Amino acid sequence: MMDPNEMALSKMYVDPNNNISNPFDTNRLMIKGFYKNACVLVTGGTGFLGKVLIEKLLRTCEDIQCVYVLVRSKRGLSSEKRYADLIKNPIFDRIRSSNPNQLNKLVCVAGDIAQPLIGLTDADVTKLTGTVNIVFHSAATVRFDQKLKDAANMNTLGSKRLWDLCERMTQLKSIIHVSTAYTNPCKEHVEETVYPPKVPFDTDSFIKCVNVLPSEVVNSIAVSLQGSHPNTYTLTKSIAEQIAADYHHRLPICIVRPSIVTAALHEPFPGWVDNINGITGIMMEISRGTITSIMCNKNLVMDLIPVDIVCNTMIAAAWMNYFKPSNSIRVYNCTSGELNPVIWQDYGLATLKYARKNPTKYVMLYPNFSYRTNRIVHTFFEWFYHFLPALLFDVLLRLKGTKPFLLKIAKRYKAAADTGEFFAMHEWKFETTNMRELISEIDGATDGRDFNCDIRVMNWDSYIENYMFGIRKYVLKDGLESMVAARKALKRLYVAKWLMHLGFIGIVLWLYWGLFS
Repeated sequence: MMDPNEMALSKMYVDPNNNISNPFDTNRLMIKGFYKNACVLVTGGTGFLGKVLIEKLLRTCEDIQCVYVLVRSKRGLSSEKRYADLIKNPIFDRIRSSNPNQLNKLVCVAGDIAQPLIGLTDADVTKLTGTVNIVFHSAATVRFDQKLKDAANMNTLGSKRLWDLCERMTQLKSIIHVSTAYTNPCKEHVEETVYPPKVPFDTDSFIKCVNVLPSEVVNSIAVSLQGSHPNTYTLTKSIAEQIAADYHHRLPICIVRPSIVTAALHEPFPGWVDNINGITGIMMEISRGTITSIMCNKNLVMDLIPVDIVCNTMIAAAWMNYFKPSNSIRVYNCTSGELNPVIWQDYGLATLKYARKNPTKYVMLYPNFSYRTNRIVHTFFEWFYHFLPALLFDVLLRLKGTKPFLLKIAKRYKAAADTGEFFAMHEWKFETTNMRELISEIDGATDGRDFNCDIRVMNWDSYIENYMFGIRKYVLKDGLESMVAARKALKRLYVAKWLMHLGFIGIVLWLYWGLFS
């Protein structure tokens, strides 16, 4: 008799519109069984989320047949060179030590979703359309300040090109489209559904506009095209959701909407992070003492989600999407605000606590910052405590014959803080009915503990401590051997901070005495 896993793999995709009930009880199935002998295609595999996803699939789903990784050439590096660098990444160290043969299941596919037919050769088109069972689409430009034409070509048209290719896949079972929880920024309460675009055009008109008009014309009218969207990222991801919904009647697509994706909770390592994008860069600079003022409403609920929680959601959602199809496209708000809320104030206090408890050797000023909603006050502190110290350090570096760089860094993080300000000054309630259902189904699976995505069990304080350690170890490359010296340096900086404050007060009193005595 065929075992449940083999039965699951032999089952073909059921079109949700025919309303045929699923004969299988998903609670009795193994999630890993869905991936047995499966060929998976991953776009965005060299990115933060993509690397964690690939590592998880290879390490946990040992019987997976292969993982195709779409890799584009970038900044003078070929697809093959970037793939070789990916394989060497420390994220795969656990696999290298326990089951190195799993890495042989990775297959580099040169391509680019910004190109026609996603940049594939005829041979690769034939290979993918004849073998791929599951698609994870996470490729996107996440820059908030990206020109509209470029953002649309990657995030919107790139998705459509991929769906067109998927229509030719004869073995396809499930597709996961990674979106963002902020595709509907004008709504305070966001349900797990695809909303009509809040822009002055429909999807087809937007695609025609981006395809036909020159870049300078599209970019010049970007503000009017954005409507209520704060940036080109949320706009183009919103339109991509519309396209996914349009294709759902003929493709097995579902959408995973993470909020702000942050360091790993557990996997591949607690606190693992490999970039300084978004809040990670802000936390790093807080730990170094170079950020002292942030525009933010400290009383609002923030929404962060660890990267491994997102990956487990994606893996389980693909499984559920196949065994329990939906008449309408299923959306998962992969968020923390409703299930395990934390406010900005508490998150900031914990960040400061661990910045001071476990300082890095790269600390420059004593870590201390405040959230502010008054722009005038924020600008004063920004100039006095961010740019002025950076300028003074750069002058010292020039005097020592070293190339200055701190003012450039200060400007870069100001730009990052400015682009994130919209999300720090607003609060959303993300509905999580589908996420709760998925968590329940995972709990019922025999291997569900390997794919935990229940954010309710996470302790924020311990997570933030590991996050700060992760920034220290994986981003700053600062080992524990420097901790003793870093703590001594922090004490000196604490004294210097108060001497600076006293000096500033003395100057103010001296000026006051001189003017009014």
